[in-house]
Amino acid sequence: MKKTKSATPCLGICSTTYGDDVCRGCKRFVHEVINWTTYNEAEKINVNTRLESFKVTVLKEKFVVFDSEILANQLHAYSISFNDSLDPLTWIFDLLRASGSQDLNIDKFGISIHLDYSSYSLGELKELINKELFELSQAHYDRYFSI
Repeated sequence: MKKTKSATPCLGICSTTYGDDVCRGCKRFVHEVINWTTYNEAEKINVNTRLESFKVTVLKEKFVVFDSEILANQLHAYSISFNDSLDPLTWIFDLLRASGSQDLNIDKFGISIHLDYSSYSLGELKELINKELFELSQAHYDRYFSI
């Protein structure tokens, strides 16, 4: 099933129920998680566009997608859910999330790691990416929504 730009970014691991202003899973703000089902298409697209830009910002300095068709085909082959209406760099986030602690041959996914990050394991990269995405989202929330 082809996802749209307004599909939910929810990963099913919401930390807003524990009092976080920013979900540690999908990186949406608490009010976005709570009100998602009432948002119109434009509001959902706006949220997803912000999340996509944050992911691209963090991922582009660490990875290169040298073949997005291979990446999409491999994600489908491994039944990894991803939003194909978003930038293929964002699919790397979904791949890393789904891989858990499993070691992957990322070349077979049509991606490579930038030289500056080649000494990192995929697990370390995953932690770094999640940390940086959370920090970006938290900074955005603090700037525009904190009282």
